[in-house]
Amino acid sequence: MPEGTSSFHEAERDFAERHYHYRRSANTLEAMSAASDSTPLFRIEDLHARPVIDREDLPTPTDILRGVDLTVGPGEVHALMGPNGSGKSTLASTLLGSPEYEVTGGRVYFKGDDITDWPADVRGKSGMFLAFQYPQEFAGVSVLNFLRQALSARKGIDLSMLELRLSIMEWMERLDMDPSFADRYLNDGFSGGEKKRNEILQMAILEPEIAILDETDSGLDIDALRVVAKGVQEVRAARPDLGVLVITHYQRLLDELTPDVVHILVDGRIVETGGPDLAKRLETEGYDAWR
Repeated sequence: MPEGTSSFHEAERDFAERHYHYRRSANTLEAMSAASDSTPLFRIEDLHARPVIDREDLPTPTDILRGVDLTVGPGEVHALMGPNGSGKSTLASTLLGSPEYEVTGGRVYFKGDDITDWPADVRGKSGMFLAFQYPQEFAGVSVLNFLRQALSARKGIDLSMLELRLSIMEWMERLDMDPSFADRYLNDGFSGGEKKRNEILQMAILEPEIAILDETDSGLDIDALRVVAKGVQEVRAARPDLGVLVITHYQRLLDELTPDVVHILVDGRIVETGGPDLAKRLETEGYDAWR
């Protein structure tokens, strides 16, 4: 058995056992509901992480994340802000199980499950979503085919192309996207704004329960930024319990997408948490006040 296959199947089996079996007792169902009400949607607990280095002749890298604590509840929008090199994108990649990073301490919980060791695809199937800072291009794979495969894996059923196309057309209209994009190759030849809107389309179609937006505002002019922010709000309106973690460097996205909670990340740690006014204070004082 290839290395890592055992842990992969264990994670999938654990996920299936927790989420795809029937409960026979009404008392058990009530207990589950009560537990669900008290369990945070998404919780990061004292998270430490560093890059993975495969070469033995290189020194072991130091931790980039050095004890991150953060909790997102259903329907909440949290903004994570920090200077370049603070660990923002490392956090996003680590939360989605990127093999380029390893967790050296702490835990990550989603809907009460410890997902720290889950591979990326199991996290995605369970309802986690990451919008990339730099979405990749896939020539030869249409947007429609990509979403069909992704949603079929997410739902555990083989969706028809017609059913999915109708849903995509509806969301493209709501996101002010050209319907012809559905048949274009994924992000191939797309502008920066088109790629980011396509990420929001994916978020709408895949119906995650927690969405992590990694510097979605990067490279966008103000008009494109407003379109993307409007798209996020459209998805939230359709899914009021969706939790959102917005990772950004600038205040301007938060002017369009007002967060409930703002966190400041410096040197791999959250150094302050507050309301929307914290982001405005940051805009005035800069990050030096927290270094």
